Amino acid sequence: MASERQRWAPQKKDTMQALAQEILHNYGRGRVMIAVDGRRGAGTREFADALADTLRLHDRRVFRASIDAFMNPRETRERGMYTSGYDYSLFRRILADPYRTGGSTGFVLSGFDAAREEPVHQPKWMSAGSDALLVVDGVFLNRAGLSGLWHYSIWVETPTGTGDDDDASYIAAEAPSAAATAIYDNADPEHPRRIFADSC
Repeated sequence: MASERQRWAPQKKDTMQALAQEILHNYGRGRVMIAVDGRRGAGTREFADALADTLRLHDRRVFRASIDAFMNPRETRERGMYTSGYDYSLFRRILADPYRTGGSTGFVLSGFDAAREEPVHQPKWMSAGSDALLVVDGVFLNRAGLSGLWHYSIWVETPTGTGDDDDASYIAAEAPSAAATAIYDNADPEHPRRIFADSC
């Protein structure tokens, strides 16, 4: 088993190039939304950053956001991250919905500053042309109410034991890997490899 993994260890840049080409082949025009979902600690942020950088090499306008920039205040989060961690209505209102609207409608990439435990004051409003890509990373992105937003979604798989009870509840309730367009084994972040499953 170890020798098989050793023989097939694609470089991260090659993996990202193939993924970017697939996305652009299927969604060459319009406003595109891409989710990079996974357990907490799975490396979704780094994976999404690498994908966004690769997409930019194809001369595309790419925006990056994280669901962690749309958290609820701590007292609400303490009820449980899966049930109460994020303000999805804020995420939709200031980012997802205006981005999908297109035209000159402005959108915001961050709504809550978790370090300061306060909403983002005087947020920076962004605009984009008719063709753009938005890459969002984080946990619980393929949950009911969000899964229909994404044109393309990625599940970043990691060894058993990664994550916490909230991640386990999410996986049991939503089966996010089955909802994903593509699954990537990210046990070795420098050599992520695609997993082809019947549900993917």
